[in-house]
Amino acid sequence: MDFRKLWTLFGGTKKRRKRSHRTLYQCKRAMNSTFQYTPEDRYAEAFAKNFTTVLLAIVVNCVNGIFVFTFFKSSVFYNDPRYILYIHMVINDMLLVFFSVGLVVMAYAWPKVPLPLCVSLLLISSTTHKNTPLTLAGMAVERYIAICKPLHHHQICTVRRTYILISLIWGVGVLPGLADLILLSVVRPLSVFTTSSLCSTTNVYSTPYHEEQSKITHGIYTSVVWAILVFTYCRVLIAAKRATADKSSAKKAQSTILLHGVQLLLSMMSNITPVIDKIYGHLLPMLRSKITFFNYLLTNLLPRLLSPLIYGVRDKTFFKYMKGHLSCRLFNVKVEPIRSNKLKKVSSDKRC
Repeated sequence: MDFRKLWTLFGGTKKRRKRSHRTLYQCKRAMNSTFQYTPEDRYAEAFAKNFTTVLLAIVVNCVNGIFVFTFFKSSVFYNDPRYILYIHMVINDMLLVFFSVGLVVMAYAWPKVPLPLCVSLLLISSTTHKNTPLTLAGMAVERYIAICKPLHHHQICTVRRTYILISLIWGVGVLPGLADLILLSVVRPLSVFTTSSLCSTTNVYSTPYHEEQSKITHGIYTSVVWAILVFTYCRVLIAAKRATADKSSAKKAQSTILLHGVQLLLSMMSNITPVIDKIYGHLLPMLRSKITFFNYLLTNLLPRLLSPLIYGVRDKTFFKYMKGHLSCRLFNVKVEPIRSNKLKKVSSDKRC
């Protein structure tokens, strides 16, 4: 056998293999480049996400602002604990939307936030997030007392006690955020408060102690609120079946508490967003940012838009006053004759 031909054959095969590997590498690189974003694409995507988030937040707060305006414009709601708790939930959701959207925009526009400012914003956002299910539980208890103990409702559910309950809700809601802050100051050196970093909960509170504390507090809050809702719903359901005279109000309270559960389920969906992000992050890594953005809109912003529609529009009294304030004219102009045969314009009282 000619060794030169054999050597040439092996050398040729090596060259062919090198060429084939080089061609395959170039093909893979070309395919990967089609899935990678250019800086212009990243900027356009970030701008679209921020614009959509801010626009939806403005819509949510404007709708909620109409209900707040109706409440403070009509003194008939001032002495009703039900409406006081409702408007507290609306104001709380407005604060939650404002600060959560602010944190989202800051993640793009201001990646290095001083830690004291970041901790303050996270504390307010965490407190308002915890206040929503606690307020829903308080509203469910108020409906339970109104249906199951109607004779004692005016004695138990007073305006003073309603404001005390709101203060307790804020006190209990702020505890997890304060616990995170205390753990951060204990685990990390105090010099960490002079640094700047990306303002997010996962970035600031990233120790294993924070993860355990978050699981414990989330479990306690969820179990207590759901237990209150299930108990009040079952008691009102039994009262609705036993009622002979006022079945309509009992059924209405039953459906109201059921809607409380739906609203609570929507607000609790924001707690499973990290799990969904991890699952889809492994399955569809190229679409992880879009899935995270969609989950944020679905679990944080849209439930805050549904709460006024569920309670405000459904309530006939509140809807009546809201419709009147939006459609009425502030001034009526009357034309009255006087002795000198001249016309004088007299403005009447305000309707709203």
